[in-house]
Amino acid sequence: MTEKAKNKNLHKAKDSKKDEFYTQLPDIERELKYYKQHFKDKVVYCNCDDPRVSNFFHFFSYNFEKLGLKKLIATCYKNQDMDLFSEHKSEQAIYLEYTGDKNGNNIPDTEEIGIKKLKGDGDFRSKECIELLKQADIVVTNPPFSLFREYVAQLVEYDKKFVIIGNLNALTYRDIFKLVKENKLWFGHSIHSGDREFRVPSDYPLNAASSRIDEEGNKYIRVKGVRWFTNLDYTERHEDLILYKNYNPEEYPTYENFDAINVDKTKDIPIDYDGYMGVPITFLDKYNPDQFEIIGLGISNSGIEIGVEPYKSEHRKYRKEVQKRGAVDGDLYMMKNGIVEVPYARIIIKNKKVQK
Repeated sequence: MTEKAKNKNLHKAKDSKKDEFYTQLPDIERELKYYKQHFKDKVVYCNCDDPRVSNFFHFFSYNFEKLGLKKLIATCYKNQDMDLFSEHKSEQAIYLEYTGDKNGNNIPDTEEIGIKKLKGDGDFRSKECIELLKQADIVVTNPPFSLFREYVAQLVEYDKKFVIIGNLNALTYRDIFKLVKENKLWFGHSIHSGDREFRVPSDYPLNAASSRIDEEGNKYIRVKGVRWFTNLDYTERHEDLILYKNYNPEEYPTYENFDAINVDKTKDIPIDYDGYMGVPITFLDKYNPDQFEIIGLGISNSGIEIGVEPYKSEHRKYRKEVQKRGAVDGDLYMMKNGIVEVPYARIIIKNKKVQK
């Protein structure tokens, strides 16, 4: 192997390390309880999980009979350089299959779990992992955040149901938001705010103040803006958001470059406004498709697609020369006392159940 190829593999391994977060069991339990009815007689695939440390594999193997699963499969990415092989010093990527309890003790014993070697590195994009994906009905995992778009695109391509963890800001990707708008993807139910703690590999650098090492030497970091993403429906998703405020132009300014009002907090959506409204992306935590229609995303090219006008020349000049900030056409903005104000990413919505 050439030195250049070695360096490329080294960087790939280091990058994969940064994406190697182990989801905590309580977080998994809190979310998956909303989908119990979906798992009966289904094949579940955890394709970004080292089955020897994965809490996803733990959850499904210990609840196999309770959920009525047909089969559980788990694989994970393993770099072929032995020294860079996660915290399990093995040069061979494997996958595990579990088809339920055989000896009546309701515990997934070692002899009941089929351990098989993979020819490649276990990358979810590899041919052999795609063949395993084809067997699956539902995919449940914590995919690499840096590959989230590619990962979701693969699930959509193979028409799979899924419950996965990702970053809130993934919504601003055009291809991800398109799925949200078309009601093909939505947030899960259990995480609506704050950050979540993940265990990381033993050689992961702990630089943040919120990181810690437990008494057994396990490392943990806290990640902000985490959400569950899914296309499995659940009852709570169809509960109406209770609205109590009435529209008035002083409290709800109109955008300078798009005919919609700005709403800074989801709870402040006016009950009686029947036009377009720009709301924070965290609106999706409360989104009920029976109550609201999603029109589009008011940023960059996505904004242009729904008719957001470019910056007026004098406003662009003010933004760049006075505020020293970017002026991206397609971004929504307002004028307040002669000052350009650009809110963080806004979703444009319309209330289907206006109460006058």
